[in-house]
Amino acid sequence: MESMGKKKPRPRRSFTPEFKAEIVELCRRGDRSVGQVAKDFDLTETAVRDWVRQAEVDAGERDGLTSDEHEELARLRRENRRLREDVDILKRATAFFAKETR
Repeated sequence: MESMGKKKPRPRRSFTPEFKAEIVELCRRGDRSVGQVAKDFDLTETAVRDWVRQAEVDAGERDGLTSDEHEELARLRRENRRLREDVDILKRATAFFAKETR
């Protein structure tokens, strides 16, 4: 009885940049609403709206981080995490060897 009305979560899917660009173009034409395009291609309306919003940012029509800036930010965060781990390892090694030499 508890599961009544609950949908199973949809498995995460990935889409090519070309597919996303085609969907955005369909939405921009104005023939169909975002909701209708999403329904026609079995997509979530939220995902389609996000793609349209990101395309507007990339085109300079809206403020925000471009796709390239998002990629660079993610890369820099990964690098920063790795460097912090390296520093942590070196601190522990320094403490270990300092204790050994006493």
